Amino acid sequence: MLVFCVNDGAVMDAWGRDQGIEKSKGFVKFMADPSGAATRALDIALTHPGPASKGLLHRCKRTATYFEDGVVKFHSVAEGPDDPAGDARPEATCAEALLEAVASVNPLKKVEL
Repeated sequence: MLVFCVNDGAVMDAWGRDQGIEKSKGFVKFMADPSGAATRALDIALTHPGPASKGLLHRCKRTATYFEDGVVKFHSVAEGPDDPAGDARPEATCAEALLEAVASVNPLKKVEL
């Protein structure tokens, strides 16, 4: 599992430690996208003026994507017309939603947290 956002590596490392994830071990990898290049390439830049007016500049949308053999099988964005940052609906991109999506795409694949 890859977790990334528009931030620097030190912040992402600290976030991983805060979540109890060891950098050298495990299933989850935290990565930084400090220039926003991956965010722009994936077309998930948070460009709505609402968050920007609060000082949240150069951010990415809250998303969850499941790939299988390099093909996107599930993609979800937690946003709404009045909620561009996805704060009101984060469950659309949380681990439980992704696990449910994996099970629906590939019911034979056993996935656990």
